[in-house]
Amino acid sequence: MSDLPPKSARYEQGMATRRSVLGGAHVDRAEAAKTEFDEPFQDLITESAWGHVWSRPEWTKRERSIVTIALLAALGHDEEVAMHVRATANTGATPADLREAMLHVAIYAGVPAANHAIKIVKRTLAEMEGTAQ
Repeated sequence: MSDLPPKSARYEQGMATRRSVLGGAHVDRAEAAKTEFDEPFQDLITESAWGHVWSRPEWTKRERSIVTIALLAALGHDEEVAMHVRATANTGATPADLREAMLHVAIYAGVPAANHAIKIVKRTLAEMEGTAQ
């Protein structure tokens, strides 16, 4: 796309992890939407978030998924909450895990943040189950 240097091994690991968590279709859409303007940012998150953090062996993808959703909910990042809830199909985090995470959000980040995130989690899970109204 641009004159950026070749991708690092950490980037390649990050891309593999990103695909395993978010799914190939999601990553393909993100890659197709990438422009010269945001390519450096996409490379940064692929290498750092996915290559450095999500690829570490100390926690399972399920554990990272639960923590990520709780943090995103606490910070009010609604679209990212929904995206990571969809990713639970690949990470193994269960609705019960998400319920527990939202209880933690309520206590440590506030009831309004948890209340709002619970609506997003419920809606996204219903969409995933094909029961959304």
